[in-house]
Amino acid sequence: MEPIFLEAVCKDYIWGGNQLRERFGKKSTADRIAESWELACHKDGSSRILNGSDAGKTLTEYLSQHGTACLGTNCREFDTMPVLIKLIDAKENLSVQVHPDNAYAQRVEGEPGKTEMWYIVDCEPGASLLYGFQHAITKKEFQTRIAKNTLLEVTNAVPVHKGDVFFIPSGTLHAIGKGILIAEIQQNSNTTYRVYDYGRIGADGKPRALHVEKALDVTTLTPLPPTIQYPEQSIPGGTIRKLAACPYFDTAVLQVETAVTQTGSAESFQHLLVTEGNAVLETASGSDPLPMGSSVLLPAGLGTYQIKGTCTCIVTKVNAE
Repeated sequence: MEPIFLEAVCKDYIWGGNQLRERFGKKSTADRIAESWELACHKDGSSRILNGSDAGKTLTEYLSQHGTACLGTNCREFDTMPVLIKLIDAKENLSVQVHPDNAYAQRVEGEPGKTEMWYIVDCEPGASLLYGFQHAITKKEFQTRIAKNTLLEVTNAVPVHKGDVFFIPSGTLHAIGKGILIAEIQQNSNTTYRVYDYGRIGADGKPRALHVEKALDVTTLTPLPPTIQYPEQSIPGGTIRKLAACPYFDTAVLQVETAVTQTGSAESFQHLLVTEGNAVLETASGSDPLPMGSSVLLPAGLGTYQIKGTCTCIVTKVNAE
């Protein structure tokens, strides 16, 4: 059993920049890279395997051929990877949007809902994002403000700083603001309902579509409590900080100062995303470089592994419900 190194799928949405290419070494023939899908098994994009006998295959192909046992016992109910992990470079504001819950998404879209979390990898001074509402509003007011382009008068703008965490349950109105670089961990879904897009024109020369009726069905119209910002805990060779835990994913950030030892259990795969620094990954199968931007799937049951060097690494797994 060995680590699976992944190449991301890159998306060139109109609000994106080029930090993912310039800082993280992501590759694309497009002029910009708005998102890199680092761990993806979705009809809209799948990561590609870089090493071993399955090099060149997509992760979707790999799971189809080898089965899902590598995802772990906590993922037995899934027939594919249950999470999708991205890096997002917002050069401009993203649309104001919302995602449905599982029940609505399965019924209307035929795929899971989307609960997600954001880790602020970096940001420009004064950057902010939109996170729910300032106060409760009615569905009628929501609909009227969308129609009159006054929605931003009642939404909650939150200043951001490097290392901040935002947990975004399905139904939460939200938008990433310009000048923010984010790691996003989410359910394996690509369903988004836009309600405001700053009047932008898409690649087809027309205003980008809004999805008002569906958003009215699914949006939570009351304010959200702030996301808990957990403290760092010292561990041998560095620190670990819990970011978020929910039925869909469990995520922490490792700050490796010298060498940190962790264990991959049979219960869940682990995914490593290096957002800063450089390191080496050592497992029973050998030693591999782990530069900034690395995306690595550790199959369930891998056992003890060690990260040596100086780096920031986001670790994601799935807990038992």
